[in-house]
Amino acid sequence: MSGMTMCEPTELYNILQQGTTAYPCLSDPNYLLLLDARKEHEYNESHIITSKKAPRTENEEFLVPYDAELECKTHVVVIDNSTRSLAESGPAIDCAQVMSEMGSKNPVKILRGGYEDFSALYPFLRTQKIIYMPRELDDLKTYPIEVLPGQVYLGDYEQSCSAVVQKDLKIKARVNVTLQNDELGSAEQCDTLQLAVTDDNEADLSVHFQSACQFIESHSKKGKVVLVYSELGISRSVTIVVAYLMYFYKWSLEDAYRHVEDCKPTIRPNRAFIEQLSQWEKEIHEETLTDISDPNY
Repeated sequence: MSGMTMCEPTELYNILQQGTTAYPCLSDPNYLLLLDARKEHEYNESHIITSKKAPRTENEEFLVPYDAELECKTHVVVIDNSTRSLAESGPAIDCAQVMSEMGSKNPVKILRGGYEDFSALYPFLRTQKIIYMPRELDDLKTYPIEVLPGQVYLGDYEQSCSAVVQKDLKIKARVNVTLQNDELGSAEQCDTLQLAVTDDNEADLSVHFQSACQFIESHSKKGKVVLVYSELGISRSVTIVVAYLMYFYKWSLEDAYRHVEDCKPTIRPNRAFIEQLSQWEKEIHEETLTDISDPNY
């Protein structure tokens, strides 16, 4: 079973929400193949957005979809109703095995907890829509990335202005790391922390680390979902989220950064912010743990 791995619901959520400044990654035909291995009537009743029904033979054996191009896909994810481990038997395991053997270039992911768990966590990603035209995929709106499940989300300014995002994610607190006022947060009566900092090498975001971390922690402990956002959601907001993970979990800069990068591969804090995070690490741990001369930062 080396060609298969389990996929947590938050991982699939984040896969579905990746995008560039212009288009969602779902509009790239080589990005994701999401296969639903449940029965036809279950799929027709409701399924995860952009998922396809896994084809079968008359003997109920799984087939590779005719246009799958498995060798090109970045992600191949298979779901059934409730599979929770690779040790189980069931349609998701059987389908994933076929996709792995038939040429998936990366390990095939099996959604832990299946459709039941995922749809309970993210009901707004359920649909009955089966066919998507290319233009419809281009126009899909992404949600903020989930950094800590049900607690902390990382987004951009456009997402922060969406009442749909606010409602679906049940956001109750916001950290605004832009120069613009948080009008939606005020209208929704959300607790908002405004950090008016520019995104350049002269800006000092570190003076806000302590207050931002305490703000996020206080709301998370009360069960309130927090959205941290900046203009593009790749630099200022990322820096605050990384600082929070270092503060709350006592992680090194490397561990916190890699966690956020796993959630959102396009992050790119400017160099000054990385240096400020390195100093933050030294304050928390009383020593430097991460070599920020590594070109991956």
